Amino acid sequence: MIDSPSKRHWRMSVFLWIGLPFIALIGIAKAAPDLVPAWKAQSGSGVTGTFTAARESCSHGSCDYYGGWKAADGTSVRTNVLLYDGPDSMRIGDTAVALDSGAAGGVFSTTGGSSYLLVTGFAVGGVVAAIAWPVFLWRTWRTWRSSRGHRTSSRGESAEIAA
Repeated sequence: MIDSPSKRHWRMSVFLWIGLPFIALIGIAKAAPDLVPAWKAQSGSGVTGTFTAARESCSHGSCDYYGGWKAADGTSVRTNVLLYDGPDSMRIGDTAVALDSGAAGGVFSTTGGSSYLLVTGFAVGGVVAAIAWPVFLWRTWRTWRSSRGHRTSSRGESAEIAA
């Protein structure tokens, strides 16, 4: 099936007016705060401790595990946190060594993973969308203004010719 130009224009308009601000909001509000902690964990920085899986949330063939984390030296405890980059063999009740590097919602498995790349991608996408949306608005306003000015001047010329 071939899309008509008007249908493609409509889809692009919805993306530009609704999609870009949504992407910007999610990328900046959700991913950007975890950007530095994700990279710190990737480099091995943070407080080492033990994560214990208390519940799981599965979709599309993969599961995320939530539970408690306790620092190895016993000085710090976090509850209801997500284990980023957890091992595939993780089940409820299992434990894993994890780093608390300051991420608001979770701790990072020491086995490594790619969550730092995912967080980086979302944060960069949010910043790009936050820059692109005002540019889009400015270009739309300029186009609207120039087309409005063009109609006004053409009416004025026809009024002068008639007089």
